[in-house]
Amino acid sequence: MAFIKNFLRFIIICTILGTFAVVILYFYVKPELPSVAVLKDVQLQTPMQVFTKDGRLINQFGEKKRIPVTIDQIPQDFINAILATEDNRFYEHPGIDPIGIVRSAIVLITTGQKKQGASTITMQTARNFFLTREKAFMRKIKEVFIALHIESLMSKDEILTLYLNKIPLGHRSFGIGAAAQVYYGKDLQELTLAQLATIAGLPKAPSTLNPISYPERSKKRRNVVLHRMLVEGYITQSQYDDAKNAPVTARRHGTEIDFSSPYISEMIRAEMVARFGLEGAYNNGYKVFATIDSRNQAAAQKALMDNIHNYDQRHGFRGVKIYLWNSETDAFWSRDDILTYLQSVDEFGYLKAAVVEQTDEQNAYAILKDGSSITIDWDGLKWARSYVTHSRQGPAPTVTSDILHPGAFIWVQQNSSGQYQLSQMPDVSSAIVSLNPQNGAIKALVGGYSFEQSQYNRVTQAKRQVGSNIKPFIYSAAIEHGYSLGTIINDAPINSWNSAQRIAWRPENSPPNYDGPIRVRRALAQSKNVVAVRLLRGIGARNTVDHLLKFGFSPEDIKPHEALSLGAASLTPLEVARGMAAFANGGHLIEPYFIDRIEDAEGNVIYQAQPLVVCNLCTAEEVRDSYHYAPRIISEQNAFLIADAMKTAVYGEPGWVGTGWRAKDLKRNDLSGKTGTTNDVVDTWFSGFNSQIITTTWVGFDDPGKRLGRVQYNNNLTRNQFAGGESGARTAQPAWIAYMREALKGMPSAPIEQPEGLVSVRIDRKSGLLSRKTDKSSRFEYFIKGTAPTQFAQEEVPNLFDPYESNDVATTNEELF
Repeated sequence: MAFIKNFLRFIIICTILGTFAVVILYFYVKPELPSVAVLKDVQLQTPMQVFTKDGRLINQFGEKKRIPVTIDQIPQDFINAILATEDNRFYEHPGIDPIGIVRSAIVLITTGQKKQGASTITMQTARNFFLTREKAFMRKIKEVFIALHIESLMSKDEILTLYLNKIPLGHRSFGIGAAAQVYYGKDLQELTLAQLATIAGLPKAPSTLNPISYPERSKKRRNVVLHRMLVEGYITQSQYDDAKNAPVTARRHGTEIDFSSPYISEMIRAEMVARFGLEGAYNNGYKVFATIDSRNQAAAQKALMDNIHNYDQRHGFRGVKIYLWNSETDAFWSRDDILTYLQSVDEFGYLKAAVVEQTDEQNAYAILKDGSSITIDWDGLKWARSYVTHSRQGPAPTVTSDILHPGAFIWVQQNSSGQYQLSQMPDVSSAIVSLNPQNGAIKALVGGYSFEQSQYNRVTQAKRQVGSNIKPFIYSAAIEHGYSLGTIINDAPINSWNSAQRIAWRPENSPPNYDGPIRVRRALAQSKNVVAVRLLRGIGARNTVDHLLKFGFSPEDIKPHEALSLGAASLTPLEVARGMAAFANGGHLIEPYFIDRIEDAEGNVIYQAQPLVVCNLCTAEEVRDSYHYAPRIISEQNAFLIADAMKTAVYGEPGWVGTGWRAKDLKRNDLSGKTGTTNDVVDTWFSGFNSQIITTTWVGFDDPGKRLGRVQYNNNLTRNQFAGGESGARTAQPAWIAYMREALKGMPSAPIEQPEGLVSVRIDRKSGLLSRKTDKSSRFEYFIKGTAPTQFAQEEVPNLFDPYESNDVATTNEELF
């Protein structure tokens, strides 16, 4: 009895001392313990994702790949694998596992080494969020206290979900959702038992057990997991055997981009960083939905790339830049050597890298980067007459040896029928932007041929001379100052002498044809240069600039000189499209925007775009006092008249066509448009719209002085063919047409509606006066009330309006076709 009493006293004293020691230890480390209440509102470091408006993923930004999953999204097989391997008594213990601790202590006592840990999933969660991975007793003590506190705050399912979304699993994947994508390119629910077991085995040592870097080690670890599942009764013997014998199928998968649109996603990235800072934007799990939809964006990207390659083909093949061997003097490279070389080459756009292995009279045989062999037949080679200068090409080739030889490193692309053809890296650049003119939403935006090749966004960053794309704004100023579409202006050569510089300025039409007295409508539709100069002189350069600044242009870009009438101003495609939108929407200045909404990691909408919207029925006071109405900058009548004159640039009149006549190929009756070509054909433009969409395209070289040149007819080309100079109509408009053909599909006719305050009277097309005739010599013309002619053509010969000659000195002229 004495022994039993002493033993009980010993146990009680040890218990009291142990409890006292734990209390002392708790208060000792308490100041260093973090508040685990934050786990209730934990913010996982989740990358930002960018989507199109219709929900397709276009990019992801963030160092850590993470795809958070909920407990009901995790397959039961995976939960079983984790429990069997990491903590089989997870749902039974209070955060620490006494059995595991005793087992770990026995190993320590018998071996003297810390070979086996006693960490539970809750303790690992505590360590992952608050502590380091160093093996120290004090860290373990802190881990225990934090784990107990976590268990008091959260349910077991919440703890397990947090743990599985937090753990690092190799190759910058954090959490099991990301690991499934990185290693297998699938959602977690799509993985096999063997694949789930592979991921379940990674928490122990993700850097040395992952199946990409160490497939054999990973397989052994996977089989350990499967064996634990079998022992615990989670799987049957047959399931174990099948999974154990399964091959290692993991390979590195990038972010699962559903639809590539890098220029707009980069704009969104920059905006998000400006709003939330780099860390916040990259790690807080924001989902950003752009204003673009995938159908329009895909059409814009294809239209731009096709148009660039068409330009390249017209101007000839710039030749093979690299020969890996000389077929006459060098030994041919082996297939392995060729493939090694090709692996070092980055591919862009449509282009695939290839090396020519052999040729015959009218075929080339090449190997691609993926190891496949292709044949380029004569239809894919014959276009490649040699490039001589920007305005001259060599003769059409007749045999393959006129173009290339074995050993040539070349670029190829697939045509619409899937056949490969010779290509080349484009030298020319382009941009396309499409807006909703009623609210400024960007519907499509492409800033260049390839973002990987050049991150320079030409839609927003390239200020280029706009050529005749400036004329609608000049003519709008003329309407504002008393001119009408029926006003007669003299289309005759101008010769202005500048006594200070002792030079003469002679702006020319392009082509240099002059029609004498013509109406303002026809002058805009046929882009008459000298008429634009006379209008600016009649209005006054300062008044013209004041009017143009209403369209949102910067005073730094719009200067009061006569060259302004010919497009000497430099603007970005987005600025041009924004200005043109005023003619499409009844005279309002919209604000382009590209983010529709932002959601946080839980799917809550934290930002919804509230764009400036057009309200043509609102009073001036209502527009001025409302924060969400786009301000009116010109009258609705002015906007309609210019849009209608630009419509004539597309559809023409009996006896003549406008510069944008090619848009009739779209077979619609609601389109207005304007070409633009600068001096020496350096920049080419086309802008066109109806009331629901405005699109601007630009084509030129990034080198601002490089000419787009001329082409001779190529007998070997079967499409996209012409002879003569490049121009807005020939170079930029084809991309506009190709894009609009897709963007307008399913869109009902959306003409610019005639506003109140206009009258329509029949005038004589030659004189601009009233006409009683109903034949082709007359037409109905729109006038602002009070400005229509009052005399008939046969009663009086019109006085030609010839504005005063300005002393301003112009610096450029323009070609228009």
